[in-house]
Amino acid sequence: MKTISLKTITCLVAAALAISSCKKNNSQEVAPDKGLDGKMLSELLSTHAPKFEHFNIDAAAGGVITTTKGTKFTIPANAFITATGAPVTGAVDISIKEMRDVSDMILSDKPTVTADGKILVSYGEFFVKAVQNNQDLSLRPKNDTGKGIRVQVPAKPRDNAGGPNGMKEVPMWSGDTTVTFTQNGFNYINQPVTITKQQSVSKGVLWNQIQSSYALFNSANGTMDFRLDSLIRWVNCDGLASMPNPKTTVMAYFTNYFNAETSASYSGEQPSMLFFKPKNFNTLVKFYNVIMTPPAGKEGFHSYQTSIPVGIEGTFLAISAIGGQLYAEQKTTTIGTPAAGDDYTTVSFNLQPVDAATLLTLITSMNSK
Repeated sequence: MKTISLKTITCLVAAALAISSCKKNNSQEVAPDKGLDGKMLSELLSTHAPKFEHFNIDAAAGGVITTTKGTKFTIPANAFITATGAPVTGAVDISIKEMRDVSDMILSDKPTVTADGKILVSYGEFFVKAVQNNQDLSLRPKNDTGKGIRVQVPAKPRDNAGGPNGMKEVPMWSGDTTVTFTQNGFNYINQPVTITKQQSVSKGVLWNQIQSSYALFNSANGTMDFRLDSLIRWVNCDGLASMPNPKTTVMAYFTNYFNAETSASYSGEQPSMLFFKPKNFNTLVKFYNVIMTPPAGKEGFHSYQTSIPVGIEGTFLAISAIGGQLYAEQKTTTIGTPAAGDDYTTVSFNLQPVDAATLLTLITSMNSK
C-alpha cells in the first residue's frame, strides 16, 4: 500500500488552493466593483467645491453678515421661527454656501440651465441654513413684512450696466438636487407596500423660476439685490441668456475613454461628464443625456433638443474616470450649423490621461473662457 507523507499532503493542498485562487481571480467573482470610478470622481470634485461659511447672530437683534465673496446678508430682528412656529431668541448659527464662478458650479455639479433646457446667466447660487440647538429654523412667512433676509450680491464688472443685456431685474430660481419617486410592491406576507425614496438628479440640480420674485440691479452699490424668503434650499439669481441665433442639438462624441457605466449612473456620481461654457457668459451647461446604443467612438452625450445656439463660441470640458485613472480634454470651438439633412451638429473629444491637480487646473481655467 502506497503511503502519502504529511509533506506531500501539504503540497497537494497548497496546489489546490493556488488553482482555486487562479480560477477566482479570472472569474467575474472578483471583477472591479461597479460605481467606483464615479464615486472617485465625485469625491475629488466635492472635496474642492465651495464649503459652508459659518456665522453667529442674535436672533432678537438680527445683524449683517458678509461672506468671503463679498455677498451681504441683512437679517432683520426676530426673523426666525421654530418648526412649531414659535419665535426664536438667543444665538443662532447661520451657514451659507455660495457659488459665483463656473469652476464652483463644475465642482459642485450645479449648472445654470432650467428644468426645460433654457440657458441662464448667473449672479450666484446660494444655500442658507439657520440652526439653534441642533434644530433647523425657518423664516417668518413671506407676508410677514420685513422678515425676509435681504441679500446684496456684487455684480461682475462687465455687468455694471445692469443684468444680462442691461436688464434692471433678474428672475430668481429655486433648485432641487434630488427627485422623489415611489415604488409599489408587496412585502413578505404579500401585502401591497408603497415606498417613497429620494435620489440625486444626474443633471446636478433642477432650476424652476420662483413666481413674482426678482433681483433688482442697484446702480449705487453695483449689486444685485433680492429678498430670501425661505431657507434650506438652493436659490439662484439668474437671468435668461439672450442668444437669438437658431438653436441646434449638439451630439458630443467621446472618441475614447468614455465610461460605459455612465448610462446607468443616476445617483449624481457619473464617471464621465461634459460641461460647456459659452464665451463671456457666466454660464455653465451640463450635458447629461447619454447617447443611446452608440457605435464605437460615438459614445458620449447630447444636449437638450434644439437648445444650443448655432454660431456661439464656447469651451467644453470633457472628463472621465476609468479604472482609477482620470482623463480629460478642454476644447474651445464654435457650434456649427447642422449638415444638410441633419437636425444636429457634432463635436468630438480625444481625452488624455491627467492627474488630479491637472484636472483641477482645467476646471479653474474655465472661469476665464
